[in-house]
Amino acid sequence: MATDVQVPALGESITEGTLAQWLKKPGEAVVEDEPIASLETDKVTVEVPSPSNGVLTEQLVQEGDTVAVGAVIARIDEKATAGAASAAKEAATATTNQAGAGETPALRGDEVAPVAEPEVAQREAEEDHITTLSPAVRRAVLEYHVDPSQIHGTGKDGRLTKDDVIAAAQAKGAEPGPAIAPQAKAPSAPAPAPQVKAPVAAGERREERVRMSRLRRTVAKRLKEAQNTAAMLTTFNDVDMSAVMDARSRYKDLFEKKHGIRLGFMSFFVKACVLAARDVPSVNASIEGEEIVYRDYFDVSIAVSAPKGLVVPVIRNAQAMSFADIENKIAEYGKKAKEGSLTVDEMTGGTFTISNGGVFGSLLSTPIINPPQSAVLGMHRIEERPVVVDGQIVARPMMYLALSYDHRLIDGREAVTFLVRVKEAIEDPTRLLIDL
Repeated sequence: MATDVQVPALGESITEGTLAQWLKKPGEAVVEDEPIASLETDKVTVEVPSPSNGVLTEQLVQEGDTVAVGAVIARIDEKATAGAASAAKEAATATTNQAGAGETPALRGDEVAPVAEPEVAQREAEEDHITTLSPAVRRAVLEYHVDPSQIHGTGKDGRLTKDDVIAAAQAKGAEPGPAIAPQAKAPSAPAPAPQVKAPVAAGERREERVRMSRLRRTVAKRLKEAQNTAAMLTTFNDVDMSAVMDARSRYKDLFEKKHGIRLGFMSFFVKACVLAARDVPSVNASIEGEEIVYRDYFDVSIAVSAPKGLVVPVIRNAQAMSFADIENKIAEYGKKAKEGSLTVDEMTGGTFTISNGGVFGSLLSTPIINPPQSAVLGMHRIEERPVVVDGQIVARPMMYLALSYDHRLIDGREAVTFLVRVKEAIEDPTRLLIDL
């Protein structure tokens, strides 16, 4: 009995996705709920589970194809079992051994003779292992020339991540090189001698065209829509980070010992924004048609770097969370972003965004609003600059803050007031404790 594998529901308002990678090949045994393919949607990567035990018999779509929710992408034979698949492999092995002894088996038109050379077989086995990895991990394996079977995976279900590959390469002292694509399996003829690649002429100009991922296309579309719809404006301020850095230095060890997580700067800024939004509620509001929606909760989207681009998971009800709660949630989202396991629900519904470009070295920027939100706070790198304090020029660790906002809803006075409230809370963290 053949069972259809359908594209599962991908989340609210998402009707289609792109088949990013097949995780199982035709003829391989699968068990119920085992991932057999991965789909790339506008926001996240989703794994397609097997609906039953059996053997994957057909793949009805190819990698890169766009598929709608509910579409049939593969079929599974429930009557076949892993034992049957194993028996088929053993039969194939026996046939290969006979061929090696001098008997050449008859081939169908769609078959090729097995390769008997040990080196070729080993190379093919390695290539088969590489093809089961995600595209980002596979590219890293080929660039760093490492053996993925010798690396311990830290991702979901023990899978390799790109960071695992890079860490293994650094441990071996390997340097990244040009990615070497796996070669197609050869027929029974002896493996050809390796060809020497022609040297690149000095000054030669090259171009590479890469299809935009669905995530990148969606980001580009949404950001352009934000520019076309909102009356965006950015206002700036700077903040002395001395007090926060001193508090973090004094309490970071005790904090980590008690809560099991490091105390970072982001929790201070989340709490400061919650405090400032109480005085300037329009920053946490949005425009829907001809109405303004004000909220008494603060769901903050935190921009996180992922292998496929920037994602913004949401910390919900931040106004009711402690510093430890916020830091734990940020760490959880950071890990999920690297593994590509963030869900659609975790990335929708934010009311305000904080983006920290400082981790990449940014000094100043004008962040773009994430619709339907009305404001986004941009953090930047901390650097010592001369400032005047009590008539004296002193060096202080300073950070520029940028607030981009929708001028249709937020006036300039309100935007400046919000930034000043954030500045005051960061420069005097006691305000966060006494709600001032």
